[in-house]
Amino acid sequence: MSLRWRIMASIVAVILLTVVVSVVVGYVTTQARLGAFVEELGDSQASRLALNLSREYTTAGGWQTVERPLSEAGYLAESVARSERSGEHGGEGAEAGDDDSLRVVVVGVDGRVVTDNAGELSPGATAPELAGRRETLFDLTTNQPVGHVYVDVNHEFLSTESHGFLSTLLWITGIGGLVTVGVGVGLAAWLSRRITGPVAALTKATQAIARGDSTNLPVTSGDELGQMSAAFNRMASSLATQRELRRRLVNDVSHELNTPLSVIQLEAQGLRDGLQTPEATSDHIIQEVDRLRGLVTDLNSLAETEHGELSLSRDEISLRDLLGSELERWRAQAQVREIELSLEAGPRLPDLHLDRTRMSQALGNVLGNAIDCTPEGGNVVLRAALEGDAVVAISIIDDGVGIDAADLPYVFDRFYRTEDSRLRRRQGRGLGLSIARSIVEAHGGSVDITSKGLGQGVTATIRLPNES
Repeated sequence: MSLRWRIMASIVAVILLTVVVSVVVGYVTTQARLGAFVEELGDSQASRLALNLSREYTTAGGWQTVERPLSEAGYLAESVARSERSGEHGGEGAEAGDDDSLRVVVVGVDGRVVTDNAGELSPGATAPELAGRRETLFDLTTNQPVGHVYVDVNHEFLSTESHGFLSTLLWITGIGGLVTVGVGVGLAAWLSRRITGPVAALTKATQAIARGDSTNLPVTSGDELGQMSAAFNRMASSLATQRELRRRLVNDVSHELNTPLSVIQLEAQGLRDGLQTPEATSDHIIQEVDRLRGLVTDLNSLAETEHGELSLSRDEISLRDLLGSELERWRAQAQVREIELSLEAGPRLPDLHLDRTRMSQALGNVLGNAIDCTPEGGNVVLRAALEGDAVVAISIIDDGVGIDAADLPYVFDRFYRTEDSRLRRRQGRGLGLSIARSIVEAHGGSVDITSKGLGQGVTATIRLPNES
């Protein structure tokens, strides 16, 4: 069974169960409340009728007008009719009173029947044991008891009425339940389609990506399904970017490997043919081997950062000494390109717990990029200062070729090289900044790069926590 039909079945089952439980609970509760109401009705009617009969007895000075409060309460109309029918047809009046909901019998203090609205007991007859609620009647003038009134609920009559009411209620509730189930099925179908539609589209899109095609899902809402589609689109975009970066990697690594290998081959052939001296050939071969070793080192560093295997050996070192060493390490290369390399260090630079070798590698990657992208006669400034008390900021500022705004979001991506650097055939494999960021983040810091645009230079800022 598909996910859509399972969702529909689950929702319909819940709706059916809810309707059935509601009908059963409503029926049982209503029936119980009707029973309680009947008992309360008998009690309340008995109290009220006893008070009215006592007043009537006191006013009339006897039972002469006892029928009036019964008639006003609606208990005597059928009794009069029954009496007339009883006179004409004998004992048929007893059956005529079966439709009354309440039977009222007034008995004098001497135990003789005064009146019976059901017509079953004749006035003056000795009253038998009577069921129902009993209330004492008083002469309100002397406050002496003058008799009793018995009020008995006709349970059979009220049960019939209650059954009719409950049957009607059950019928109405059943119809409402069927309507609810119908609406629920429609909503379940819509909801299941609403849920499974994006899932099915996601499955197709995933299969397309597995085949190497690029596709995006429509984002039609802001709920979890819409967020899922948006997340998939971001993933697809990232995969497409990584696919392009891998393609560039293959091209770049092929180029990086091909050039030194070609040089080594040509040098070796020249040495074999006597066209090169051993000294010149060995110098050229050593230089190309160093280039190959640099490529392998970068790839190894990338593998470490990729799999979270970057290990640090921290010591407390002077930040000023570290920056000074980096400045001296790169000064010779800057002088060859006639670039002014300078250090601007704040007066209160703290000592930091750093892995000196790793941090030197990160600073060297950024400084090397800055020098490589700065034209002859340009300037590169290495600046360090405290930002508050908790952060040390190290900035490498150049006035070189700059970075286009479209390239800024991707400069830290592995193997990414700007189009300008590729066109100008600048050295580099697009790994330096990615490796530098991983090293800095392993120290608990961050790196960001800003540029106002092409020809406006670049500022790279490394921020490290000041744990001292």
